[in-house]
Amino acid sequence: MGVLRGLRVVESSAFVAVPSAGMTLAQMGADVIRIDLPGGGMDAARWPVTPDGRSLFWAGMNKGKRSVAIDVADPRGRELAAELICAPGPDAGCFITNLPARGEMSFASLRERREDVIMVSLKGTRDGGPAVDYSVNPALGFPMATGPEGSADPVAHVLPAWDLIAGQMVALGLLAAERDRGRGRGGQLVELALKDVAAAVLGHCGIIGEVVVNGVDRPKYGNALYGGYGQDFLCADGRRVMVIGLTGRQWKSLVKVTGVGVPMAALGSRLGLDLNEEGARFRARDEITALLRPWFAARTVEDFAGSFDAAGVTWSVFRSFAEAVREDPDLSPENPMFHAVDQPGIGRFPVPASPISFGAMAPDRPRPAPELGQHTEEVLADVLGLASGQIGALMDSGVIAGPVPA
Repeated sequence: MGVLRGLRVVESSAFVAVPSAGMTLAQMGADVIRIDLPGGGMDAARWPVTPDGRSLFWAGMNKGKRSVAIDVADPRGRELAAELICAPGPDAGCFITNLPARGEMSFASLRERREDVIMVSLKGTRDGGPAVDYSVNPALGFPMATGPEGSADPVAHVLPAWDLIAGQMVALGLLAAERDRGRGRGGQLVELALKDVAAAVLGHCGIIGEVVVNGVDRPKYGNALYGGYGQDFLCADGRRVMVIGLTGRQWKSLVKVTGVGVPMAALGSRLGLDLNEEGARFRARDEITALLRPWFAARTVEDFAGSFDAAGVTWSVFRSFAEAVREDPDLSPENPMFHAVDQPGIGRFPVPASPISFGAMAPDRPRPAPELGQHTEEVLADVLGLASGQIGALMDSGVIAGPVPA
């Protein structure tokens, strides 16, 4: 059942951050109810999609949730959504969103219905402007520090880092507010902004200090690991590997297995650097790489993989997504986090459960994502107590809808 069993959360969302927050809560046992538009909103057909247009994004982000299709553009729909958010129960009255919450769905209106309601609202920027990862990253400098050394071109990466981090903060903010409510201090509005999440990380990682205190605008370092030693190497079989020597243990293992202890010590003496220090290894990265490159160029990955693993070297082969799915055991049934799930309209494929393991209980298996509006009748009857005639009338008027394939 999960550690959050009994907690009911209503979600109105799009894109990555808040859907990932709801999915995280659902995977830990919360009853997460999505409010969707009849016929689908912005995420219903979001890429990646199957050849026949079924959204794999939807299937991934909405695992284990229930979907209620309500036309919130209609005042009757907003009224129904507000009733659902504020339905009675000590573990209900929780709402997460990154969409405009106006009228009946605003925090002020919700609080009139239920004094202890909790609403977590994610904005793009702190002043309410729009933002996504692909706009936040350029604004804060990451693409200018990413890419080949010496290049002046920005590199935008495909990982929605701020969305994913913000999603976890939405889930954390909700649980913190719910805990505070349990202490008798009532509900509250919790707000955060995607750009602020990224800006905070910029500060947490010392990058703002590096600029302000040191006067350094960090340049591109290619695939080198900043502040320590890490570099990619091309092997004799044409494959490329990433090798890390960040900690003292990682560095000693790498030097030992590659057999470069003597020339490496000589290199440190020549440069006047103690290569047992992280920063010294970063300063000497080009010379270290030149010393190691012939070793990798003369060997296939198969030649050294076993000895690297046995010695505890931190390393990895570079793979495409498809190669990772084919080759990495952590993306296979060998990893107990993954289970084969039948997703309606898509088929059977590996789906991850929560990566968090609670020792006091067996982990929940992942559940399929719902069809749009799959649970409309069920939720309105069970949560709001509407009779079948009332539900039928709402469907006839178009205020709500039943199941539609996402």
